[in-house]
Amino acid sequence: MKRVLQLAVIATVVWSIPAPAQVSAPEIAFDSTADTLKWPDNIHMGEAAGVATNSRGDIFVFTRTGHPAVTYGTSRPFAHGGARLVQFDKSGKYVREIGQDLYGFLVAQQVRIDPQDNVWAVDQMSSMVIKFDPAGQIQLLLGRKPENVRNPSLPLGPAPAPRGGGPALPAGAGASQDVFNRPTDMAWDAAGNIYVADGLANARIAKFDKNGVFVKSWGATGSASGMFNGVHGIAIDAQGTVYVADSGNRRIQVFDGNGTFKTQYANIGTPAAICLSPGAHQYLYSSNSNAPEDFDNNGEIYKMELDGKVIGKFGTVGKQVKQFGTVNAIDCRNENELYVAELANWRVQKLALHAK
Repeated sequence: MKRVLQLAVIATVVWSIPAPAQVSAPEIAFDSTADTLKWPDNIHMGEAAGVATNSRGDIFVFTRTGHPAVTYGTSRPFAHGGARLVQFDKSGKYVREIGQDLYGFLVAQQVRIDPQDNVWAVDQMSSMVIKFDPAGQIQLLLGRKPENVRNPSLPLGPAPAPRGGGPALPAGAGASQDVFNRPTDMAWDAAGNIYVADGLANARIAKFDKNGVFVKSWGATGSASGMFNGVHGIAIDAQGTVYVADSGNRRIQVFDGNGTFKTQYANIGTPAAICLSPGAHQYLYSSNSNAPEDFDNNGEIYKMELDGKVIGKFGTVGKQVKQFGTVNAIDCRNENELYVAELANWRVQKLALHAK
């Protein structure tokens, strides 16, 4: 007889390092709408893990909803459920669900839209990055869903051993291949190379060419330059510079496209969700995301120049409109019109910043 084991999955964030003093920044005035998305009666928003828009302005939400489960009684455990990818038009009207009951959907983590309007979903627990074309058909897979599923209550395991033997890898370095351990985000450069933030159990950035062939990776667990403690976000500017939200170390690290460390930005709280606006003058947005159990501290979002200069900040922690609860994703296709996905408040807010 089959038994179903419900998985209690909690988003892991490392908050153990003392926070440096945060930079003083002017407040940016903004308006917010929290009910833009019109969900059908049979689909309910859970934790809003990812939000992104395509070239038409359609809105894609990757949400943790449903019931993750492991079914026993067959040749091996089968884990399924718990994540849904939903598309709305620019007015917020429901369009369709993509990948319903997909084998690789367990715990939604992030969704990104590339310049060709392909939809990329990052699933934390299946450890997969899944590319859909604009019609919703699967085109590319990175990573592999584990044959067995780790008990979420147990400590995170070590990096997988290298294929064919060899010396042990540094903690968090991961294997030199597309085997992830709770990835969090992904991005592309102008040549189409793919960068994956393999960042909750591992602590690295993995680079692939446009066809999904592994190129290299960098990073390991630690606090030195080029090391990470919870990689939560990644973004790449028009020149190919890579920005990484190193949440546990409370900084954004900056690299070239080959992983060479360039600089870091601190004093902006605990960066988790980061986003780069398009155009000739790009801006970097970074959330100072509060811990899910803490609604008394942090929560604001910073607007920055690419050299790390803080232009201003907006929002506070809380549950009301214009407040934020554990921001996990920011879409900034339009510099002054943002979509913000919140884990703790189970919603997506549409923000309109007041340009000066």
